[in-house]
Amino acid sequence: MKHLILVVEDNAPNWELLRDWLEMEGYVVVIAANLDTAFAVLKSQKPDVVLLDVQLGADDGLSLALWMRKQPALSQIPVIAVTAQAMVSERQHILECGCNSIVAKPVDFKVLRDQLEVWLGRDGALKEKTSGGQGITIN
Repeated sequence: MKHLILVVEDNAPNWELLRDWLEMEGYVVVIAANLDTAFAVLKSQKPDVVLLDVQLGADDGLSLALWMRKQPALSQIPVIAVTAQAMVSERQHILECGCNSIVAKPVDFKVLRDQLEVWLGRDGALKEKTSGGQGITIN
């Protein structure tokens, strides 16, 4: 069974690149170009992982991670922040908001592949991980 990944990204070239790469890796991808769409997707589907852009135009992408952590059916879904906000203080805030890990932009696809394997497992099974700032930070 293929894993479903929700990509929350407002920049079309960025989400197109992520979608194309993820599909080549064998994942099923759903794109949400804004928070409203992301909330709607999460209310109707349960992805295996969320790739979350932290800055969605005027919206704060982290509000989605915070909301997910309060929803029993969604609280254990790994959230990987994909962001250009790479300073140490920003990374700590991102993790405290409920993201499990961070991949810096521009995306290094080897790092992203490694993170997906951490959260989904090399054998394809969804791994049980805890959130709340105890995730892995990638430099």
